[in-house]
Amino acid sequence: MNKFIPLSIPNFEGNEKKYVNDALDQGWVSTGGAYITKLEQEMAKFLCTGNVAACQSGTSALHLSLIEADVIPGDVVLVPPLTFIAAVNPVKYQFATPVFIDCDDSFCMDPVKLRSFCETQCEFDGAHLKYQGKIVRALIVVHVFGNMADMDAIMSVAEEFNLKVIEDATEALGTYYTEGHYVGKYAGTIGDFGAFSFNGNKIITTGGGGAVTANNSKTVDHLRYLSTQAKNDPHYYIHDEIGYNFRMTNLQAALGVAQMEELPEFIRRKQSNYDLYKEQFADFELAELVSFREGTSSNKWFYSLELDKNRISATMREIITSLEKRGIQTRAIWGLINEQKPYKGEVTYNLEKAPYYASRILNIPSSTQITEEEIIYVADEVKQLLRCLADE
Repeated sequence: MNKFIPLSIPNFEGNEKKYVNDALDQGWVSTGGAYITKLEQEMAKFLCTGNVAACQSGTSALHLSLIEADVIPGDVVLVPPLTFIAAVNPVKYQFATPVFIDCDDSFCMDPVKLRSFCETQCEFDGAHLKYQGKIVRALIVVHVFGNMADMDAIMSVAEEFNLKVIEDATEALGTYYTEGHYVGKYAGTIGDFGAFSFNGNKIITTGGGGAVTANNSKTVDHLRYLSTQAKNDPHYYIHDEIGYNFRMTNLQAALGVAQMEELPEFIRRKQSNYDLYKEQFADFELAELVSFREGTSSNKWFYSLELDKNRISATMREIITSLEKRGIQTRAIWGLINEQKPYKGEVTYNLEKAPYYASRILNIPSSTQITEEEIIYVADEVKQLLRCLADE
């Protein structure tokens, strides 16, 4: 196969050009216009939640959530080490201190270690949890690759210790519980706040862009207000709070409205393609396709292979570059955030599985346009390469 198979690219099969051209014809291209409102309404309807505010990015959605959660300089926020760095950077924007809690086998925050940290490393006075004299104000839980975190256990800890929960659902739009306490609840609608991303590689895209929701509709209204420079009076430009230029543009929203129309089909394809990959890697001795949490319906945004590093000595970079020569784009999971230069020296708690998975996970092509033929080719080439490397 001479064709290059990308890792994850956007899919514009629907009304994207029509709606964007309509926005252009109307002259509404910036942070006002009907498509922004329409996207917010469609997202709220899809997520079965009361209110959604469209914003500039998933990062800005997280930043607004931390502001609304009253995170201030000197506070502590509990965060994951195994995710994209944008999930943690907003903590620094607020001049707060991150503490890194290990993941479980879903790659999401481990609720057992979360509880252990709160019980053994902190003091709780009935109102505030404190770590080394600092208030632990919130936690950020990321639903990695569309895999739902154990929200039942995490929310139990948060409620017991009075912690605000910010769900980073930037990779998990459409993932929901099918059983248990939160049956029917979507990722991003369980905690106090939920952040979504529409970056180019996400399941739907607006080029950039994101959205934020909260468990209180009035809270979302305030988040929207903050995202538009906290403007009170459009004629005299009166501002009662420090605001931010975090509002989504109408052009982006026009793309988003079209993408929302296609989201159910995109999820169906992601799930179907995952099942085909599962068949291709069944009983393969050197790698296993990572599963998603039972009791949930995942959007299966990204597919992960856990490599047997005991038998494959090649570095992940060598594997990735070798597959690229075969026309297949792959990537390693992430470098651990606590090992990045801006975060060296920050507190970590009992990190075991995060470094384990960071050295073993290979992400493989997962675009909604990928064909059955391409999936079979990817699987065959990956298996052939890994067998060659294992035999060396």
